[in-house]
Amino acid sequence: MYAVLETGGKQYRVAPGETLAVDRLKAEAGKPVTLDRVLFVADEGKVSVGAPTVANAAVVADVVEHFRGEKKIAFKMKRRKGYHRTVGHRQEMTRIKISEIKIS
Repeated sequence: MYAVLETGGKQYRVAPGETLAVDRLKAEAGKPVTLDRVLFVADEGKVSVGAPTVANAAVVADVVEHFRGEKKIAFKMKRRKGYHRTVGHRQEMTRIKISEIKIS
């Protein structure tokens, strides 16, 4: 059984027991969180496709930790002007462990 869910403007294919990193969620570490933007569910040959989401479907996950992603570097430069600038960015992330996929 697996599902495709949307969070933080990105889509993820998940199955129970998997761990993945998503954009920061407003939940405390160690607490469960319910993600209800489920776009697709496949269960032993039966598929449910949402328009845009599957009705009465949710993914329950446990928040493992909050962390910051790797540093991305943006470099700006204008040639022959002596202008250059380096900017770094680290995305706030949340690591979650999928516990179950619910379909009512």
